[in-house]
Amino acid sequence: MNILAAVDFSAVTEDVMATLGRIGAAMPAKVYLVHVAPPEPAFVGYGAGPDVVRSQVAAENRDRHLRLGQLAEHLRAGGLDATALLLQGATVETLVAEAGKLSAELIVLGSHGHGAVYDLLVGSVAEGVVRRSKVPVLLVPAGQK
Repeated sequence: MNILAAVDFSAVTEDVMATLGRIGAAMPAKVYLVHVAPPEPAFVGYGAGPDVVRSQVAAENRDRHLRLGQLAEHLRAGGLDATALLLQGATVETLVAEAGKLSAELIVLGSHGHGAVYDLLVGSVAEGVVRRSKVPVLLVPAGQK
């Protein structure tokens, strides 16, 4: 089974990782561990900015890539076939498109549980993925190992 697992390095990432470990113990799975970084400023109508800005973005992406690789290595140490993918773009659209490219049969992601008012004002990645996905989505609530 191909699984796309989205992580955002928040507290719920630990819960997503624990859930993936349980899935891996129950069945053979190929896990694509995905983090979606914000798009480059040029993609949203702004210039790339001075070298300081470009250096900062590059440093942040290197850090994200390193952290994502460590999470994938943790899954591999537990016996799962795991690949780390750092992508850039709009989070919901990027996750759903990547799930299609990878022929994912399941999407796993954490739900922060902010509440209806927060979701109304800010939006919810989990809700967006559930609405747009063509494959089942497993939401892992924060604090549920």
